[in-house]
Order: sequence, then C-alpha cells, then structure tokens
Amino acid sequence: MSALRESEFVGSLDCGTTSTRFIVFDQHANIVAQSQEEFPQYYPNPGWHEHDATEIQEVCDKVIEQAIAKLEEAGYKRSSIKVIGVTNQRETTVVWSRKTGKPLSRAIVWDDSRTRGVVSHYAHLLKTQGIKVNGQVRSGADGAEGLKELTGLPLSTYFSAIKLRWMIDNWEDVRGAHEADDLAFGTVESWIAYNLLGGVSAGQHISEVTNASRTLLLNIRTLEWDPALLHFFGIRESVLPRLVSTSEVYGNLAYGPLKGVPLGGLVGDQQGALIGNKCLTQGQAKCTYGTGAFLLFCTGPDIIYSNHGLLSTVAYRVGSQGKPVYALEGAIAVAGSAIKWLRDSMKMIKTADEINTLAGSVSSTSGVYFVTAFSGLLAPYWDPGATGLLVGLTSYTTPAHIARATLEANAFQTHAVIESMKLDSKSDLAHLKVDGGMTNGDVAMQVLADVGGFEVVRPEMRESTALGSALLAGAAIGLFGWDITRPETLARVNTARSTYFAPRLREEERGEAWRGWLRAVDRSRGWIETVEE
Repeated sequence: MSALRESEFVGSLDCGTTSTRFIVFDQHANIVAQSQEEFPQYYPNPGWHEHDATEIQEVCDKVIEQAIAKLEEAGYKRSSIKVIGVTNQRETTVVWSRKTGKPLSRAIVWDDSRTRGVVSHYAHLLKTQGIKVNGQVRSGADGAEGLKELTGLPLSTYFSAIKLRWMIDNWEDVRGAHEADDLAFGTVESWIAYNLLGGVSAGQHISEVTNASRTLLLNIRTLEWDPALLHFFGIRESVLPRLVSTSEVYGNLAYGPLKGVPLGGLVGDQQGALIGNKCLTQGQAKCTYGTGAFLLFCTGPDIIYSNHGLLSTVAYRVGSQGKPVYALEGAIAVAGSAIKWLRDSMKMIKTADEINTLAGSVSSTSGVYFVTAFSGLLAPYWDPGATGLLVGLTSYTTPAHIARATLEANAFQTHAVIESMKLDSKSDLAHLKVDGGMTNGDVAMQVLADVGGFEVVRPEMRESTALGSALLAGAAIGLFGWDITRPETLARVNTARSTYFAPRLREEERGEAWRGWLRAVDRSRGWIETVEE
C-alpha cells in the first residue's frame, strides 16, 4: 500500500432531524469522503417528537470515524483535515446536568407541537401583563409586537424557550435541576460542541448566534440574552450558554480520530445552507427542502420586521466583534416528511424517489389539494390549530393525484412565503436556489417552478448545509483564503453546473390553482381547539 498523502481539507458535521453525516470537502467543495447514519425518532404521543441526545452524539462520533477511515482509504492522512464545522437542526431543545454532563430528558424536536397550551398561556400574559421593551411595558396587541421587536419572532410551538418551559413544568428531573441551579440548556449545536470540546471536564457550554436567535430569549439587535425575556418566560439566566459567533475557533476536539483539530464554525442548518449557496448579500435567497422546507432571504445588515408572517433572524456573524447579517425566513413544517408519510404510513410508494414517477404519471391533481399541516401551519399562517387536509377527492382520484398534490403542497407553501417576502422586502425574486433531498426529483422541481411562477436553480452539488459550516470553519483559520465577509474569495467554490427549471404553466392556470389552495388552507385552519395551560 502506498504512503498516505498530506493535503488540506475541511470537515463538516451535519446533524439533521433524522440523520447525521460527516463530509470532507476540498477547497473547491468537491467531496473527498463522507459517512451518514440515521438515529432513532421517538413519537410517544400524537404531535410529540423526541430525540435521545446521547444517541445523537454517538452517531456524530460514529460518522466522523467512518469518514476518516474512507479518507485514508482514498489515500489521504487524517491530519489533512485542518478544521471542522458543525451545522444542526435548529430549535430542538436539549437539557443536561452541569454536574454530570448527562441529558436530563429526551430532547424535544423542532416540529413537536405539544406546547400549544404553553403558547396560549404566554399569549394571554402578553395581552394582560405585557413585556418590557426598552424599559416600557408593552401589552395587548402591542405586547405581541413588542416580543417580535425584541426577538424577530412570534409566539409559536416552534421555538426553544417554549419547549424548555414545558420541560421545566412537566418533567421532574428538569424542574429539579432548574431549581437546584444544575440545568444546562442548549440547542443541538450547543450539545455537540459541549461534547466534542471535552464535556463536563471542559465545561464548554456555548451557543452560536443563528441558533440562539431561534430561542425567543435572544435580543436580535444586541445579540445578547435579554433579561426581560428570561423574566417573562421564568427561566434562570444560569441555564444559558455563552454566546459565540458563527465563525471563530471555539477550541480543539478533545477525543477521537480528529483529536486536536480546531472546531471553527457553528451554524443552524438553514443559515448554513444560505452560506453554502453563497447567498451572502442583500437580495439573495435559497430554499432547503428536507423534513421541512426553509426559505431564507438575505437582508444584509438591516433587520426587516415582517408584516406578512415571516421571521426576522440572524443569517450569520463572523467573529466575536463582527457585525451581524440578517435574513427574512419562511419556515414550512412539512415538506419531505409528507413524502415519508405517503411511503411509511399510507404505503402508496416504496421509496421516496417513486413519488416523482407516480406524480408525473398525471398532468394535474384533478382538483385535489393536500394541506400538509401535520403539526399545524408555520409561515406565513402561524396556526398551531391547523391539521392535515385532503380535499377535492372524487371517485376519479387515484394515488397519482394525491402524490402530485403532495408535491404541489410544497410548492404552494413556498409561493406563499415568497409573496410575503416580496411585500416585506419591497423587491422581486428572479430565481430561487434550492437544495435538500426533495430537489433530486425533476418532477418536484418543475411543479415548484410552475406553481411558484419563478425560475428554480438546482446546483449539481447540493450538500449546501454542510458546505456552509465548512466555509465558516475554513474562514475561521484563513484556510484557502476564504473570507465570508468577502464573497469574492469564494468564487472558486462549488462552480459545477446547475439545472434550471422555468415555469411552464400559464398565468391564469397558476392563479386558479392558487385560489383553490387558499380555500383549502382556510378549511384546515383552527381545527384543533387550544386550551390554556
């Protein structure tokens, strides 16, 4: 066997909702080695979704080891990896003991909807007691606006503080740790970094600002934990991680085949995909289609508060003294998970890829609409009481029509988000860059272009989320001359060809289909009555 070669690569640990992968990139974003493993999903009650944080970390360690073995099989030394980054599912809430470093409960996943009553309770408090903004108490309808002014976010089951509050109120071990001042809270990047950097012995309890901006506890202007928000939700400040930027060296890995390698990038998965698609300046947008779908529109240094149901969020911050870049976001709770439902629960298809063949066998849905509100509706509707709805069924309806309606549901919701973005940003969108598992299907992408009325651009290398954290990590140590604040330094990254999908549907047909979708959404809304906890 020939001697292993030394080179320069960057690694990315991409911890998604259902699986984790470790990808090794070269300076042009070519994949040199990779490994992927799924981890268990737990659904103890309807609308509940949980992960075991220990299992997540075990899978992270496993895929790193497997990818390093493949790197060496390809003829490269493991020391060729100069730095790694981490990107993660956001909003998923992890709690552990500061004394033992062990989880105190299962993690509550971002799409879990058990907290409807908690949201109702705090909505009532906003109306009756209000919240302090710049020292002034804001209440009534102004209270909800005050919360949005501080955080960029509405009250929703989606965000981490709501899940943490439920954990404290309902799980004895979590409540006890909170009362005993032994509770550590974090989103998934916080938990992974804590372990990679040495666990309880090192005590590196950190959180990166794009993830922190999804908690309802971060002041989106100061990028600091806000005491008024902690007081409002009744959460101790001591449970919170130390805030860090999106691109800096946080420390070196404490164990494993990459022991001693710097950890240099942390980013929420959707912001990671924004960076991986090189949408780094105002007016550029991408949408990632995975379990859910997430469309981010870069607004540059300015926070644009949405009047049309979108979120204002941090896109990235380079270095502890760097200026933040912001984005508008539209989050769709169900995208690829609807295809998984057709496969696993309804048995209409055997593999996820088959939906394109089945949907492509008919030219339209023949009036069928599928509102995929399995856990309520997120942007721009924000209705936790909405439920899934199939409407327009006749004796003529076949599985092919339902398959096509599933793809159209994704497209309609994307169109709704983009229309809101146009209104908020007062700018148009010439094309949409896409990535994620759903984008592999040509039929799905043509449906998206037809329903949306815009050009869809699908790059050949679509591991954009992982690439984003790799770019951030590389930039943290100056690898390859990368500098996130200077997009021209990334000009040679991921330049492989792209596929373009142009709309084929006539405008009047698109308008008629859109009006039908709005009627279907209206019928799905408010089905579950929420009681205050």
